[in-house]
Amino acid sequence: MQLTVLKAKLHQASVTHSELEYDGSCAIDGALLDKAGIHEYEQIDIYNITNGERFTTYAIRAENNSRIISVNGAAAHKANPGDRVIICSYGRIEEKEISSYKPTLIYLDQDNNITHIEDSIPVQAA
Repeated sequence: MQLTVLKAKLHQASVTHSELEYDGSCAIDGALLDKAGIHEYEQIDIYNITNGERFTTYAIRAENNSRIISVNGAAAHKANPGDRVIICSYGRIEEKEISSYKPTLIYLDQDNNITHIEDSIPVQAA
């Protein structure tokens, strides 16, 4: 059996642009894409912490080290500049691989600078 797992996450990214009249997608700083292992044109899910919106689109490359996170096309109705979002990509693995599997979790500050990188999420306490 195959399982769908979190492959990569950009946690608390700040939306820098919202472009309605642009090809639908999310432009992400190329250096952040590379660090996360998210490929251009790969499907991503975006979870808007600010307003609760959740939507699916695909990643496109923005200029390296630009710190751009631009939500484009129809999705621009779901995110505004300044909103904090979580951007996730998913992959499929064999169930037997799950015990050793580790995602790439990139945590960002309000200016989309990397604060730290993890490969697991701490167990949530009650």
